[in-house]
Amino acid sequence: MTYQILIIEDEDIARKNLKHILKKEGYRVTDVDSGTKGLTMIKSRQFDLILTDYKMKQVDGMHVLEQARQLQPFTEVIMITGYATVDNAVRAMKEGAYHYIAKPYKIDEVRKIVREALFKRSLQLENRALKNAMKRDDRLPQIIGSSTEMEAVKKSIRQVARTDTSVLILGESGTGKELVAKAIHNLSQRHAGELVAFNCGAFSEELMANELFGHEKGAFTGAGTVKKGLFEVADRGTVFFDEIGDMPLSMQVKLLRVIQEKELMRVGGTQNIPVDLRFISATHRDLMHEVEKGRFRQDLYYRLNVVTIHLPSLAERHGDIPLLAYHFLSRKNQDMGKNIKEIDRSAMDYLVRYSWPGNVRELENTVERAVAMETGDVIYPEVLPDHITRMEIETFRETADGNVPTMKELEIKYIRWVLDKTSWNKTRAAEIMGIDRVSLWRKIKAYKLE
Repeated sequence: MTYQILIIEDEDIARKNLKHILKKEGYRVTDVDSGTKGLTMIKSRQFDLILTDYKMKQVDGMHVLEQARQLQPFTEVIMITGYATVDNAVRAMKEGAYHYIAKPYKIDEVRKIVREALFKRSLQLENRALKNAMKRDDRLPQIIGSSTEMEAVKKSIRQVARTDTSVLILGESGTGKELVAKAIHNLSQRHAGELVAFNCGAFSEELMANELFGHEKGAFTGAGTVKKGLFEVADRGTVFFDEIGDMPLSMQVKLLRVIQEKELMRVGGTQNIPVDLRFISATHRDLMHEVEKGRFRQDLYYRLNVVTIHLPSLAERHGDIPLLAYHFLSRKNQDMGKNIKEIDRSAMDYLVRYSWPGNVRELENTVERAVAMETGDVIYPEVLPDHITRMEIETFRETADGNVPTMKELEIKYIRWVLDKTSWNKTRAAEIMGIDRVSLWRKIKAYKLE
């Protein structure tokens, strides 16, 4: 995106110098030599930033500021003047000027203030775009992001939701796979039915069968009444299997039969019960690799993987971090009865630079912590976790044989670093990473870190 900047300055040399500085930064710059011409430009074209001289004949900078606030409320205005007084500065700021610079100014200072003003402008536009998007489609309220990657995800959701096709959602822990499943269900013809979510890694095989299929009275000790399973509860709706790669092979066989035959039998039962279900699955595993290793049935894989949606990690869409952060800020304000208005620029810089191994879930936890700890109306770096604000500089160098580190090698290094920082307190380490303790335990076991 190329930002549009308007310079209103009646001194020829000062105006030309300023235009030269900003054009070298890559901005598209329009310049005029009077406040009257400036107002004409503001009425006819949209600008991202206006730099105006304070004292000009006929129409001064304060009048330009006043009109800009009315005609282009999201456009930032910077006041530049050789008549620097405290009173002028206070008045300009009260009227809505972003900043006030006195002549003679330093070039680096102007560059810095312009960058910061445009950053604020971009956040305002993203928030407005988010609100407009929510108005256009209020059934996709939680799919936050304007990056190319997330726009592709949203497009896929809308396309596949119209069908009854099975969907496999791939992505790291914390990327929002269940939110995508909810969005697909809400936009589908089954939205009036139930969406039942089931975590395949949270139950033993015996409990899994009972939860999914239900049981008849007397099926086992303690089964005093008939219990409908989740498949029956979700009839004419959608079943979402989270971490489908963790489902035992014996249960995979039973699930495949439900998909093929569209019927089930309760535990201890003798009669088949018809069900009409749509299946959405999610995993962070490489299921084809699991098939090759004999840990996942190939026929079930092809039944579930008719359409694939890949969710990018937060590290792959850093541009969405400010939008997500302000989204979570709004939610946590409401939850906690607070009114924090913004995130300080330096605090946002920390958030944008951080690698977010726990993805969106970790970012939400971080914003929640900041809202809980902040006593004012702006979030500053002091209320962010130490592991974000005291990041160590990591360099990526080729090894002696010319190879670069793999994602697995970097993840192992990061997990070991967090565990060392927390003295191997797994609960605290999992909280920092934005993942659950079971997921951390699995990674420790898989990477043989203990």
